[in-house]
Amino acid sequence: MPDQDQRIQRPISTAELERRWAAVRAAMAEKGIDVLLMQNNSDHMGGYVKYFTDLPATNGYPVTVVFPRDDLMTIVRQGPFGGVTEPPGGDDGVLRGVKRALTTPSYSSCYYTAPYDPELAAMGLEPYAKARIGLVGAYQVSVALVDHLRKRFPAAEFVEASDLVDRIKVIKSEEEKELVRDAARMQDGAMRAAFAAIKPGMRDREVAAVAQAYSHAYGSEQGIYLCASAPAGTPFQFGQWHYGNRMIREGDQFVLLVENSGPGGMYTELGRSCVLGKASQQMQDEFAFTLESRKFTLDLLKPGTPAATVYAEFNAFMERNGRPKENRLYCHGQGYDMVERPLIRHDEPFPIQADTNIVVHPTYNHRGIMSWVCDNYFIEAGGPSARLHEFPEIITEIG
Repeated sequence: MPDQDQRIQRPISTAELERRWAAVRAAMAEKGIDVLLMQNNSDHMGGYVKYFTDLPATNGYPVTVVFPRDDLMTIVRQGPFGGVTEPPGGDDGVLRGVKRALTTPSYSSCYYTAPYDPELAAMGLEPYAKARIGLVGAYQVSVALVDHLRKRFPAAEFVEASDLVDRIKVIKSEEEKELVRDAARMQDGAMRAAFAAIKPGMRDREVAAVAQAYSHAYGSEQGIYLCASAPAGTPFQFGQWHYGNRMIREGDQFVLLVENSGPGGMYTELGRSCVLGKASQQMQDEFAFTLESRKFTLDLLKPGTPAATVYAEFNAFMERNGRPKENRLYCHGQGYDMVERPLIRHDEPFPIQADTNIVVHPTYNHRGIMSWVCDNYFIEAGGPSARLHEFPEIITEIG
């Protein structure tokens, strides 16, 4: 289609893509890696493909990318048998930095199609039959792909290269930061719309659907909308759509997490509570402590601080104050992935770094009160920026 490039909302600039490619290729040269291989199948946690191509992997359909150090990319994706696109000069406005895009109708639900994508990926890897091949995001790369290529290229050396890419990908450029800010603005509006619509008699999922509709109209393509309601003062936790059938009643507390990508594909997340009536003093007091616990974390998020140190000190703070210790992921990076490094917990080797997009969301039940708050920040040279979201830091009272 001649106007296909005009159909894409918020494409990243070619200059930004070229910056990424150059940075990764320099790192590949330093590590002696000749070509990278990656495969994603969703745009929740499929950010590697998006980072290199500005095209999302969606719907469980695999998108495979072969990224050479010394040549243009080969892409394999969903489409008809034998589909081939070779953009003149590697750029047709949509496919950029791409020598060849190949298609095949393969499906993870149909086992016999497992070789289809690997066979096409092998075409892009043929010049690297005896080279060093870096696997990026091996957690999501299919066994079928790697097994096929190991057998096809027995003289090649396959190495882990996720860390090499992560160290570049998590640092946000100014163009990427603007996409992050726009995602936060969108979520502010989605939360306002949901809380404006909520009323007794609605089901949890119906309120979440208001936030989803707002976000989609704004340009979001993917994400989750976790929610739950319960009588105020009752311990509970939120869940996915599958658990959203409870009917909301007068006096209930309702919690909503809007964790979706904005136009352009960057993720942030916003979480708040409302009460259909008046929030009790106990709820207000607990929320004040939740804000204090988040500030404790923010004060630790300075470049160079080990993630494990932040995690350990936060848990010590919670224990000193008689609150549950954290055993989930309560603070982490975001970008093209809903969850991106660094993870603020005991097993993360990355320290806190400047120019990363970090979300902080302490969440817990204490003395019958479910309390939480969730917002994003950029890490700057001296620590976190101002909050990226503008939605008030309050328990919203409805009616």
